[in-house]
Amino acid sequence: MPSLASTTREPRRNSALVPQPRPAVPQPRTTTTQPGPATQPGLTTTAGLTTTVPREYVHRAAVSEVLLTGWEPATADPSALHPGARPGPGGCSDGPDAFVVRSQWPRGHSLFSQTGGYQDPMLLIESVRQIGALLSHAEFEVPFGHQFLMWDMSFATTKDLLVAGPAPAEVELRTVCHDVVRRGRVLSGMRYDVTALVDGVPLATAGAAFSCTSPAVHRRLRGDRPTTTDRVPGRPIDPALVGRTAPTHVVLTEDPTAERDHHQWELRVDSTHPIFFDHPVDHVPGMVLLEAARQAAHASTGLPDALVISLDSTFARYAELDRPCRIVAHPGLVDAAGHILVQVCGFQDDQTVFAADLVLSPRNG
Repeated sequence: MPSLASTTREPRRNSALVPQPRPAVPQPRTTTTQPGPATQPGLTTTAGLTTTVPREYVHRAAVSEVLLTGWEPATADPSALHPGARPGPGGCSDGPDAFVVRSQWPRGHSLFSQTGGYQDPMLLIESVRQIGALLSHAEFEVPFGHQFLMWDMSFATTKDLLVAGPAPAEVELRTVCHDVVRRGRVLSGMRYDVTALVDGVPLATAGAAFSCTSPAVHRRLRGDRPTTTDRVPGRPIDPALVGRTAPTHVVLTEDPTAERDHHQWELRVDSTHPIFFDHPVDHVPGMVLLEAARQAAHASTGLPDALVISLDSTFARYAELDRPCRIVAHPGLVDAAGHILVQVCGFQDDQTVFAADLVLSPRNG
């Protein structure tokens, strides 16, 4: 997910949760050839049936890890969702494209599981990641095989979005793409902002920015780096400290160089993990780094059951599989609302790999 480009990017900051004008929603871009009461066998219909988008669109090998169920262009004027858009120089177009993306969050995900009556907030950030890949391939015609390099990801949510119900959560993700950059006719990067709604009510905002490169450019950047490592994953810290029940889902291990009470760990990289490493990659995925930030926030504050209601992250370089990565957390003070800001950084070879600001909120707060 991180980029090696030398361009300096300003980190994204979430806006307040302000209700947006609801665009008219055309029929979804998910179809079936099943016969229905008003159709003949073999005819295409979109009524009443739900499926996931193709797994290839969201860079997942396992269909079970696809959270998105459909998308379509928003029919409302996209400038109303992202005002002030203007054409830019050098192949950069600031004019926005708006889409309505739908997702379904499972009640029993093996990694992002419910606890204490709430959904895992990482379902939101994974949905946002999948949006960028989906729209790039399906709407901006990025060829399969291109590599995506994430600059930043963020979200700010209300607790209402995360309350677990008696059925899987159906979340509408209104997405506006802007700062679109092309090299010739091929997309090379963009930023997108997301408003998450349930039953028409906006409950969270999120966003991300990325670059994408052709396989040839990626080979020049990365060479023939391996997709596995001989390093044996360290012993995980106590899962109860980070809100986990299974040691296999813990991505922090004790750092033997850390001083006592310094909130420092080593990143635990298990390239055989079926979700964190859904398919072979030559670096530590960004979602693993964000999970490390989340777990470090829990462990450093002693609040393993607190909800992450805000995350603002930036990526500086690849985290390599075969070298240790140090995770350091700096918890702040509790504010009047009971929230705690925790700043987390990852370092490899004494260089910053990523940084994340997380806000924790007690579940009963």
